[in-house]
Amino acid sequence: METVSILLKNAIVLTMDEQFNRYEPGVVAIRDHSIVATGNESDLLNRYTAEEIIDCGGKIIMPGLINAHTHVPMTLLRGLADDLRLDVWLLGYMMPVEREFVSPDFVRLGTKIACAEMIRNGITCFADMYYFEEDVAKATAEVGMRAVCSQTVLKFPTPDATSYEESLAYAREYIQRWKGHPLIVPSIAPHAPYTCTDEILRACAKLAIEFDVPLHIHIAETAQEVENMRRDQNMPVVPYIKKLNLLDAKVLAAHCVHIDEGEIRTFEHYNTGVAHNPSSNLKLASGIAPIKRMLEIGLNVGIGTDGPASNNDLDMFEELRLASFLAKGASGDPTALPARQTLAMATILGARAMHLGDVTGSLEVGKSADLILIDISPVHNSPRFHHDPNSTYAQVVYATKATDVTDVMVHGRWLMRNQQLLTVQEGELLKAAGEYAIKIDTFLIKREKSLLSKLLALGERTEEEESFEVQAKVPVKDPQIVLSALINPEIQIIRTRHYRQYDVYFGFDAPEESHLRYREDHSVSKQGVITNVRTRLTLIGPSREHSYPKKVLLSRSRFLASANQSLRFYREYFKPTQEIEIEKDRLRYLVKFKDTEFFINLDTMNKPDLGYFLEIKSRTWSQKDAELKSQLVVELIKQIGESPEATISQDYIGLIKA
Repeated sequence: METVSILLKNAIVLTMDEQFNRYEPGVVAIRDHSIVATGNESDLLNRYTAEEIIDCGGKIIMPGLINAHTHVPMTLLRGLADDLRLDVWLLGYMMPVEREFVSPDFVRLGTKIACAEMIRNGITCFADMYYFEEDVAKATAEVGMRAVCSQTVLKFPTPDATSYEESLAYAREYIQRWKGHPLIVPSIAPHAPYTCTDEILRACAKLAIEFDVPLHIHIAETAQEVENMRRDQNMPVVPYIKKLNLLDAKVLAAHCVHIDEGEIRTFEHYNTGVAHNPSSNLKLASGIAPIKRMLEIGLNVGIGTDGPASNNDLDMFEELRLASFLAKGASGDPTALPARQTLAMATILGARAMHLGDVTGSLEVGKSADLILIDISPVHNSPRFHHDPNSTYAQVVYATKATDVTDVMVHGRWLMRNQQLLTVQEGELLKAAGEYAIKIDTFLIKREKSLLSKLLALGERTEEEESFEVQAKVPVKDPQIVLSALINPEIQIIRTRHYRQYDVYFGFDAPEESHLRYREDHSVSKQGVITNVRTRLTLIGPSREHSYPKKVLLSRSRFLASANQSLRFYREYFKPTQEIEIEKDRLRYLVKFKDTEFFINLDTMNKPDLGYFLEIKSRTWSQKDAELKSQLVVELIKQIGESPEATISQDYIGLIKA
């Protein structure tokens, strides 16, 4: 008889191989790290003996579950911000907190907590995408799990890099150090087409091809992403990344919620793997991916939990059940995605999607001994029928809980026996996680009290205007009188602009005194054509610090930031208690009067219909300068032919609220 390291007998063996071979009672023979044989007890017990023979007591032995997409360090951000849209969740909360707290220590701690959770849930292999990914790899290898660990690259600064060039250099060195590791496959992860430039995507593909490693990326997760791509590139997402040669790499594409049949066929042609994330896509209301059609066409589609901050757990049994039910419900076909096929997605198809199908994902001779034991005797999984061989797959997908997993092995090493973790201590990890939670809570509580802090947290380029602004506003009966008065040798016109401005002012309850203005500036040509649209945010402090004679005002400093997100995004992020809309047509003149520059605005207020206003402004840096300019403003009003006595103290928002 041939001697092996371990014989697992008296089990229901689900090999998840190409033929879906199933043995009951079955045996799995393991030597060192690899599977030597699977088969019926009657055959194998006569051929093999072992140093250790384990009676499995009728449990299921199957390949370990494969989590095809996640961000494991985000266990430390679980429950941080829920019930939000993806953009608000990601840009408003996740990324600001990550910029503040993510470090190698954070990543290692979060990874080990995630590994403990995944082992208990029967997961033996996962595909990760995060920052400081080498630390994810180190923690994962220490615990003994298998993973594709993908270093994130973005077009803006990240917790581990000040530029994408730095991220690429980090990724190259990391891949070189870890290439060939028995458990870790190093990888690169350009985050998504909408967070990367063409140059980044090409460079990442080139790097992945050079080292023959996977490339992990988010694709077509939301309808907005697809709409923006069509608007900006005049094509859908998949043709765009194909044009950049991204698909020449071994791509693992996460989500793919909004792709059509042509894009699916493109993926099939390039052997692109897909990671379906049903819970995360539903929780963030991203939609339901066309999984049924992907599988019909022949894609390798795995199942992922996504990060524990958007799911909010790493339970693949939940994902199995939900993936099957969603496919049935979305198609109206109860035969869609049957249990056996669903389980294949979480095992062999997931391994192939991650480009690891020759290593793991099924119990086949020569593959790594990555397997789990499941107890199907609990009350929630009883009774058991034998007339249909597929009923065992149904038991796993529709009735099994993560708590039914009793034993987990990766690469021939036990990571859990009889539901006791062997390679990670949960208690100390959870204590450290609690300490991080206190720090993050303190940061967010402080941030939420200040509009400026929330604005700065978005990471947009934010500038403080020169310290103060002298301003005066006068109602005008006939704008033509003002236009004629500007033709004056005392007033030198430097330049002229024409805008249509659409403002939304966000108001907040006391004690907050500031307003936040979201503005769309539409530049209008002499022919009346819109030539450019600019959006920006302005944080406006209390309306004035001092009122000079004739109600010339000195306003406080203001903070400006580009508005790269939608109005809806800012509404959900800042949570104003009131909103006021203003629409106006503005003729703006930069003039020099008595060697001093002023902006003269002639505004037609369309919404609400308040008529015409002359507004004169000038920036200043000191009290003395403000006093001088306030006198010049009064003179300029007279020069234009209007009365300084008619000057009003309120700005437009003040006029409307009054």
